[in-house]
Amino acid sequence: MPFDAYFKELYAIAEQGDAREESFYPALADMLKSIAERTGRKHVRVTMLPKPTDAGNPDFRLWNGSDRVIGYVEAKRPEEHLDAIEDSEQLGRYRATFPNLILTNFCEFRLYRNGERVQTVLAARPFAMTHLRTVPPVEKADELQALLDRFLDFSLPKVFTAASLAVELAKRTRFLRDVIAEQLALEAEQLALKKDAPGILTGFFEAFQTYLIGTLTPEDFADLFAQTITYGLFTARIRANGAFSRRAAFDNIPHSIGVLRDLFRFISLGDLPEQLAWCVDDIAEVLAVADAPGILDRYYHEGKGSDPIVHFYETFLAQYDPAERERRGVYYTPEAVVDYIVRSLHGILKTDFDKPDGLAAKGVTLLDPAAGTMTFIARAAALAVAEFEEKYGAGGRADFIRHHILKSFYAFELMMAPYAVGHLKMSFLLEELGHRLCDDERMPFYLTNTLDNEELEHSRLPGFSALAEESRLAGRVKQETPILVILGNPPYSGHSTNVGKWIRRLIETYKQVDGQPLGEKNPKWLQDDYVKFLRFAQWKIEQTGCGVVGMITNHSYLDNPTFRGMRQSLMQTFDDIYILDLHGNALKKETCPDGRPDKNVFDIRQGVAIAFFIKHGGKTKTPAAVRHAELYGTRESKYAWLGAHDAKTTRWRKLTPRAGSYLFIPRDESS
Repeated sequence: MPFDAYFKELYAIAEQGDAREESFYPALADMLKSIAERTGRKHVRVTMLPKPTDAGNPDFRLWNGSDRVIGYVEAKRPEEHLDAIEDSEQLGRYRATFPNLILTNFCEFRLYRNGERVQTVLAARPFAMTHLRTVPPVEKADELQALLDRFLDFSLPKVFTAASLAVELAKRTRFLRDVIAEQLALEAEQLALKKDAPGILTGFFEAFQTYLIGTLTPEDFADLFAQTITYGLFTARIRANGAFSRRAAFDNIPHSIGVLRDLFRFISLGDLPEQLAWCVDDIAEVLAVADAPGILDRYYHEGKGSDPIVHFYETFLAQYDPAERERRGVYYTPEAVVDYIVRSLHGILKTDFDKPDGLAAKGVTLLDPAAGTMTFIARAAALAVAEFEEKYGAGGRADFIRHHILKSFYAFELMMAPYAVGHLKMSFLLEELGHRLCDDERMPFYLTNTLDNEELEHSRLPGFSALAEESRLAGRVKQETPILVILGNPPYSGHSTNVGKWIRRLIETYKQVDGQPLGEKNPKWLQDDYVKFLRFAQWKIEQTGCGVVGMITNHSYLDNPTFRGMRQSLMQTFDDIYILDLHGNALKKETCPDGRPDKNVFDIRQGVAIAFFIKHGGKTKTPAAVRHAELYGTRESKYAWLGAHDAKTTRWRKLTPRAGSYLFIPRDESS
């Protein structure tokens, strides 16, 4: 057994007198290699990580040298007591992330599976080496051999559901985020000391700051970049045939999604820092062993179960960072809500805009300015294709998708994870509808900040041209392309980070009512993201001259006094306004009129409403006609009602908003 030689080597190192923790690493690495070779595991490679901080990766990675990670080892000095280490924040992160982990002080070995300690072996007494100054005798060689066999035999499970795979990816992405933050800080230190050119991560950070989010912090960048890597790998894995790894990912990123290809030219082909490479390899291996294509295939091609993309996005965010999800106001829109809005818009185009084919009509342009995973666009595309096929047959379906959907159904998104997944989702959906995307085709779904309309110069940063091009294409849609239909579920965030000059200038319109300032001491609610997205939609329809907006948002603007200028402005721009108040406001403790509980259609406490704003063109000074309907009850009853109705079959009540308050809810204002 190699254990005798191992402990003799440890003793020799300790006797040198100035031994640091890292001094013992080679002895442990040699012992692990020897055990692997003696037991027929000659494929096992042991890699030591020279880490610059204590918060990065574990000290050792055992893997096959290409695409399979076996496990990790975290080592501490021989005199360290492992009970204290086990309870530390650092080891808590490791245990939460890595399913096969050993903690050791070179004499005691603790094996963890999925965060739980499953075996402990005290193979020798550190006291003998550190105080008695003698070679510690091996006490439990057989038990140590069994523990190491168990460690070396580990492999990831091959059966994942969409939800369980999302959880595994979220754990690793959270760890990757921390490593990226550390590497970025290290690059900043090196840049300050050596005055060298910026590191590659710093380059990405500056590019994202320039072309996406001007207020981006290093912490936010680490979050965004980590999610981008994970969902880029996921996209590549779905397209990959055969073996999959970090190195293989680049070849499977669609050529038409240049932003991801720029990033993966670095991730797959570049010289990654070892810490970063370990993390990305680990995520790639999870995807390699999981039947990721099969998970999606079972839904899209067999029609079973619910949308796995939804499981991924929601489950991933809930596991990855629930506070971030709530802060950004990101929640998946229920199918019944999407269906009601899209079918209603389809009908409004027919009745109000002389478009007999609705969403399938030539010349109809559509935009979701906060598209997420493309839920609204996907439903609109499916309805448009169904309308076309019903009227004109299936023969021209592929050409219809190519020339109408791919040319006229636009979408914007700021967050990289849903951007990557949204492109993936649409490629599957369009194939199901009758058109497989060619290598040079893509949905006009752009990574951009909808609420930032400043002109940006072309990138001077080498390797980041795609991000600049994406920004340019989105800018053309914002500035030049007439949009007839705007729809979606914009984020609700009272503490908005969208503070650009352009959107703040537009919001100033809402701070006036009847030609006078609002007089509010703190009109902060006008800075909520959903208000800004509604203002963007209003501005864009004004640019087009006619059109319709269909959105679900926070319902506070319907009657809150702070929004009276907003309500008046909307009435001045549009000809017809339809408000379907879905209530569900737990913050106000809303109940049904008969006293029964009233539930939200989302898992949030803020009440919501669906609104349609219609502008026919040739608007006179007559304010919009405002109509109102409302829905109380259980979540399930609301879903059922929405699934069975649209704007045409909804029983609307006409309101007469009174000057000064311009309320969008029924209220006796005669007094």
